[in-house]
Amino acid sequence: MDIKQLKYLIALDQTRHFGQAAALCHITQPTLSMRIRNLEDELDLVLIERGQRFEGFTEAGERILAWARTVLAAHDGLQAEAANCRGQLVGSLRLGMVPLASQNPMQLLKPLSQRFPELRYQLSSMTSEQVIDGLNRNQLDLGLCYLEQVDTTHFDVIKLSATSMGLLHDVRHFDFSEPELTWDQLDQIPLGLLTKGMYYRQSIDLSFSSKGLVPQIVLEGDSTFQLIQAVSAGICCAVMPLRSGLEDLNDHLRIVPIRGADVQSPIGLLMRRTAPRSALAEQCFAEAKTIFATGAMPSPA
Repeated sequence: MDIKQLKYLIALDQTRHFGQAAALCHITQPTLSMRIRNLEDELDLVLIERGQRFEGFTEAGERILAWARTVLAAHDGLQAEAANCRGQLVGSLRLGMVPLASQNPMQLLKPLSQRFPELRYQLSSMTSEQVIDGLNRNQLDLGLCYLEQVDTTHFDVIKLSATSMGLLHDVRHFDFSEPELTWDQLDQIPLGLLTKGMYYRQSIDLSFSSKGLVPQIVLEGDSTFQLIQAVSAGICCAVMPLRSGLEDLNDHLRIVPIRGADVQSPIGLLMRRTAPRSALAEQCFAEAKTIFATGAMPSPA
């Protein structure tokens, strides 16, 4: 058994496709299949459900996969620890975050990249529950999520400001002269919102329903990029976080604050407390404390 076999197994879990997993690992599909079969032979277990294509992991395969993630995380942590002992910070920082929050992640990543030019980043858009699960499984180094349902005894937490909301619009299609809007004024405006089930969307729905309003939702999606595309096309406006930098994406976007529009749960940056915990995660979390405490959050431009 070697570390590459475990990487191939994890790649297969990520892609759910033999060919795509092989491409991700920069090897041929026959090589990937052979190495995984070698692992099965060595463990005397069937790990993969096979048919004409990948059909999933067996029960034993799921259990071995969980150990593979732990071993690989420990391997990466060892490499990062060795680099840290040499005075370097290298590797990939795995950051999971909720898709819409008033905290622009570039406010953290830009100063990190300036101080540690060899550092790389893997960003994943997730629900708060997925962020917590990713941290618990050591699939993430840091997580940016809502704190309402977080058991802080298991995590180190940097509590950030609450998320305030505004109406993102394109001035070529909509014109709002007021410095601030109310929820009642949004009642007749075509809106694009995140899909139901996400905490940010729940907060918006609650704000409308508490005032007896039924918004005109013309578009729903799970991608912030697609919502911004719809806004730029003039299809709708969107309720978006203030201070998120979205209005800086092009010259036509503007965001008007909505009075009393705050997501109830605060946002926090989390790191798991239990081992294995990489030196990379610890160093970046320590840097984040300084960045957020001092307000040294430069524009991502």
